[in-house]
Amino acid sequence: MKKIRALVLVSGGLDSALAAKLIKDQGVALTAVHFASIFWGNEKKYPARIAEKLNIPFKNIPLRQDYLKMLRNPKHGYGSAINPCIDCHAFMFRKAWQMGKKMGAKFIVTGEVLGQRPMSQRMPALRIVEKEAGLVGRILRPLSAKLLAETEPEKKGWVDRRKLLSIEGRSRKPQMEIAGEFSVNDYACAGGGCLLTMEQFAKKLKDLFQRKKQITWNDIELLKFGRHFRYHKNRIIVGRDHGENESLRKLKPKEDYLFMVPIIGSPITILQGPKTKTAIRLAARLTARYSDSKAKRVTVKYGKTKPAQEIIASPAPQPLATRLNLSL
Repeated sequence: MKKIRALVLVSGGLDSALAAKLIKDQGVALTAVHFASIFWGNEKKYPARIAEKLNIPFKNIPLRQDYLKMLRNPKHGYGSAINPCIDCHAFMFRKAWQMGKKMGAKFIVTGEVLGQRPMSQRMPALRIVEKEAGLVGRILRPLSAKLLAETEPEKKGWVDRRKLLSIEGRSRKPQMEIAGEFSVNDYACAGGGCLLTMEQFAKKLKDLFQRKKQITWNDIELLKFGRHFRYHKNRIIVGRDHGENESLRKLKPKEDYLFMVPIIGSPITILQGPKTKTAIRLAARLTARYSDSKAKRVTVKYGKTKPAQEIIASPAPQPLATRLNLSL
């Protein structure tokens, strides 16, 4: 008898691993799908490991420009920061279903737990997501299925509802107990979170949306590193440690200037926007402030490809740095 096919969305965490295990054990031919994004906190290795452990095919789908378009103006708005959780979930389900239909999949499995997330996993939100994705009755949530309306795979007998669960709320104790029974132990720890829910990151991203029409993933990646300062049309990014300095070197767009204090310990600073004398001096002053120099006048080098030009700058005072800092 031909097996029923389905997709399972895997984040790399415990919930999606358990959901996949529950449905695979019922004889459904699963394909694991992971949406790759710099916004997610889980380590990248875990989604593929979960698929390997369960011996099911794995597909990695990178989020592209259409995701950024949705993120700018989500139909159902943002959560506590700049997280469009309802629109994000609907977006991923639609994308997965486009691929799933070509593979002959009949439904989608997810590790969502009723009441676990305040914005996207309440009962009304789950219904909105299904409707927006065009998947009413085709999204199966095995961990909370007995608390939800019967889905098409349950009604048609592709999945036995009696073998599904009724987990609810934010506690993960039930999942941990089941993981022990199933010997599921290779997954990412909870709490990595999504950058879009974090206030400091949200402030920087909102500023980027307001100031720039055409945004690239490199622009987004830069938000993860350094102190960010806004001065009119300029953004100035100052590295906080050696690791961030190296990341800023690699990510610096060709048109931007790089600043540093030679010889002594210094941050790498990137100046974006118009390269006016005032902006160059301000970037130099911020570089001097966060360097190891104790002098009142500091030599700062800068340039596009190599910091070959020099400017003498006094370190920016704390009130100025605080006023311009986007993360405060």
